[in-house]
Amino acid sequence: MAVQPVEPEIASQANPLSLEELRAQLQATGEERYHHKHPFHLLMHEGKLSRGQLQAWALNRYYYQSIIPIKDSIILSRGPDPVFRRAWRKRIVDHDGDATHNNDGGIHRWVKLAEATGLNPADVRAGKGILPATRFAVNEYLNLVRSRSLLEAVASSLTELFSPQLITLRVDKLRQHYPWLAGGLDYFEARLYQAPEDSQFALNYVYDNAKTRAEQELALQALRDKCDILWAQLDALYFAYVQPAWPPPGAFRIEAS
Repeated sequence: MAVQPVEPEIASQANPLSLEELRAQLQATGEERYHHKHPFHLLMHEGKLSRGQLQAWALNRYYYQSIIPIKDSIILSRGPDPVFRRAWRKRIVDHDGDATHNNDGGIHRWVKLAEATGLNPADVRAGKGILPATRFAVNEYLNLVRSRSLLEAVASSLTELFSPQLITLRVDKLRQHYPWLAGGLDYFEARLYQAPEDSQFALNYVYDNAKTRAEQELALQALRDKCDILWAQLDALYFAYVQPAWPPPGAFRIEAS
């Protein structure tokens, strides 16, 4: 069943959701809006993408991966509580890495995946050929966490509640249909244990700090908007590299086989 937003005047009078009710509404938002149902991902999981289309996906997704620690740094800088900041700091290390602990980080692991598709890692890091629509969508995520309340910024991260299920499916399907990617899947394997811990902290924060039903609705809307941002990135990939396959000037071009 689709999750319908509650009108502001109704939300202001409604009782706050319990933790389990809030979790259920967040999960329902993911079932309705998360990008696991996007046609581009469905083609990937059916083994119907070419190497070139996977290269385009890995390249454009890199831009999103590269801004995650920037996004988390913005949220970290807005946290007034040292307990919150200590917990949130872990996310930055997870993606940027920490040389003192022999942790290369998620961004490095994503470059390994892009390299496994056949891309030049230096070109990936430089963002060479990324779609303009990818940049617009990803930059909007930064705008979201800068311009809205800290509660909404934290809530936007709650796609992590349902990402492990997609990651498990994706790893299985990538291994099945694209065995030549096997050496580049470390990113996903790390996220299987990182995401549940992160999402539990964020869920508790949202529940503890959304004191009214109206504030809970703001958190739910922030998650919907984050899902829209993820979906828009795949819309751009599908248009440029699947149908009608019209990459814009300056974008990555799939080499003719």
